Amino acid sequence: MNDRVKEDVEKLKAENPTASVPVDLVTTSASGLDPDISPDAALFQVPRVAKARSMSEDAVRELVTRNTQGRFAGVIGEPRVNVLALNLALDAAKAK
Repeated sequence: MNDRVKEDVEKLKAENPTASVPVDLVTTSASGLDPDISPDAALFQVPRVAKARSMSEDAVRELVTRNTQGRFAGVIGEPRVNVLALNLALDAAKAK
């Protein structure tokens, strides 16, 4: 594991010490433009996002769940959360 990844893991552990750090939060895609993260990565960030947006963790967790897409045709790829779509849903929920 390189130094950047080790440092990122330590920072994330400090942010959420009771949860395992999802690998996609400390690695990068080849293009660096991937709009999706794993459901685990989105859920890991729920406490921080809830605090930053003055929302309950349950409300943020529900939006993550609603914005999680399954495998294509039920078999291809991995479940994922589109970060832009989730942020728009968080904005809309906050506006209510």
